[in-house]
Amino acid sequence: MSTEDVILTAGDAEVTVQPGNGCRIGSLRVGGVELLRQGKKYGCFPMVPWCGRIRDGRFRDGAVVHQMPLNSPPHAIHGFARDAEWRTARTSKTEAVFTYDLADPWPHPGRVTQIVELGEDELTLRLGIETYGDSFPAQAGWHPWFNRVLDGGGEPVRIDFDPAWQEERGDDHLPTGHRVDPKPGPWDDCFGMPDGVDVTLTWPERLEVNVKSREQWVVVYDEQEAAVCVEPQTGPPNGLNTDPRLVTPIEPLETATTWTWRRL
Repeated sequence: MSTEDVILTAGDAEVTVQPGNGCRIGSLRVGGVELLRQGKKYGCFPMVPWCGRIRDGRFRDGAVVHQMPLNSPPHAIHGFARDAEWRTARTSKTEAVFTYDLADPWPHPGRVTQIVELGEDELTLRLGIETYGDSFPAQAGWHPWFNRVLDGGGEPVRIDFDPAWQEERGDDHLPTGHRVDPKPGPWDDCFGMPDGVDVTLTWPERLEVNVKSREQWVVVYDEQEAAVCVEPQTGPPNGLNTDPRLVTPIEPLETATTWTWRRL
């Protein structure tokens, strides 16, 4: 199984995918400028088979309660595909396909596929989860770390979006189940955008990136100095318990996000 990095190019855009490191986008460069925070834990990783935190690492699947490893005690966070080695299925100059087979500690056999497609002014990421057996609840999404300040300096990034609501966050960092009017940042919060995720990142006089997805959930995290995160996903944190999406033998869970950029 090849775990070598895969590099895609289109125009002056270049993407590096690291199948051996959770199939994360390790680098996105536009005109030679790096957009993503560098480092083994950063870039942009797929969140599979759940997004954000699961309360106490437990979720109910029918009458059965499953326990996931507590990788962010007292909770389990962001799935475990980000820590796994994926397989490169095929590549071209501008597109690559990667797969990962779900295994212990996940209780259901299945396969995750990520498709990465690069255009001259956009990057499209697609995730699909299919089952090899019974139906099961799951989530999918992405966790990009965008550099707060681009190479060469300039003003820090500005985040613009117009959510319909904000999930009230409890002291345990999980949604309480109440929706509130969006509050000013800094954020480590989940927002609802029923017409689809639409968030614009602007580095003044440098670059603008628009993050879109047909999903209605986005987590925005900007509490760190080095980077900001805009995370489109198929459900809210703890969603395996509160708003599960079922992967069935006839209907996989499929989602996508597209990032479009322009120079300012």
